[in-house]
Amino acid sequence: MVVADLHVHTTNSDGALTLETIPDAAREVGVEVVAVTDHDRLHPDLQTPVAVVSGVTVVHGIELRVRSPAGEVDLLGYGARRTDALTAEIDRLQENRIERARRIVDCVEDRLGVSLDVAFEPGVGRPHIARAIAESEADYEYDDAFADLIGDDCPCFVGREIPDFETGRDLLADACGLVGLAHPLRYDDPAAALALTESLDAVERWYPYGREVDLRPVERAIERHDLVPTGGSDAHEETLGLAGLDSEAYQHFRSHVRL
Repeated sequence: MVVADLHVHTTNSDGALTLETIPDAAREVGVEVVAVTDHDRLHPDLQTPVAVVSGVTVVHGIELRVRSPAGEVDLLGYGARRTDALTAEIDRLQENRIERARRIVDCVEDRLGVSLDVAFEPGVGRPHIARAIAESEADYEYDDAFADLIGDDCPCFVGREIPDFETGRDLLADACGLVGLAHPLRYDDPAAALALTESLDAVERWYPYGREVDLRPVERAIERHDLVPTGGSDAHEETLGLAGLDSEAYQHFRSHVRL
């Protein structure tokens, strides 16, 4: 039974949940601990590494995309504190996100001849644009927007300016109590991604890939590098507990993260 969902997004980035709605969503599926890991942002209403919100333990985290020898990968930081260096990098990333979103929207509007309702503000990402496309007069569903227009290598794709692996890892290591690799089997080269865990604290062991995967490489990396196994649903909608830690795994996580 999942008691800790350690990969959850809120409206602070591209999720649907808020701090106010997380407790009810967690109780509905028996989840007792939630880590808020918004993309490239710390949550403005979480001032401590861990808090209790309406009876649910909320770990303050962040998901940071970095450039690595394995390509672009995502790092998860848990037990986040605000440092000047991380705050400055987050501000830079959000400015780039806004400019990127404007360029993508301009391309889509020119291509489809529609007007998209997108708020160009911190946290904006491709999911916001895909939703706007689906809600417009264009004949596109959310998934189709990614597949045909704004996904990687699509005609309206625009890349982001992200830190390199070492810079991102060091920023998170200074600000967070535990730093791990997110969803290692989602990358084009999982072996190269898992090799990065040699200099990390943790790796996401439980994740809803939506397909059958061979977890043995992840298990070997955990054993080889003495990693803390983490996990979560990567929730962008309002359903929690699709993946995560049972009670024993959470206690192991809790004993290793510095809060």
